[in-house]
Amino acid sequence: MSEIEIISDGGRRRRWSAVEKLRIVEETLFDGESLSAVARRNGVAPNLLYRWRKLMLEGGSIAVTGDDSVTSNKTVREMEARIRELERQLGRKTLENEILKEALEKSRSKKPTLLARSLKRDDLA
Repeated sequence: MSEIEIISDGGRRRRWSAVEKLRIVEETLFDGESLSAVARRNGVAPNLLYRWRKLMLEGGSIAVTGDDSVTSNKTVREMEARIRELERQLGRKTLENEILKEALEKSRSKKPTLLARSLKRDDLA
């Protein structure tokens, strides 16, 4: 009979620090070695290393640190332009509101005098 050895990984995923991720991704960028070879040497799955590299190239080291999806610069610029437009519209509406308030106050202050004048005309007739 032959012996069979079962190797288990302990059931836990390995956690990589941001510094480790950046170091490994930098190896793929500067050493000229294949991504798969760098992944094997560091004990990282190649698809995970592809993902880290993609995140870093799209969003810099912050994306790799948080392991989040990255919003492109174009999207950010579009959102900032939309915010500026909405702020401009809000300013215009605020100004319109102030003008209407002033007009309403002036019309309320004139209303009693107009009423008094019309009463005097009725008395004269």
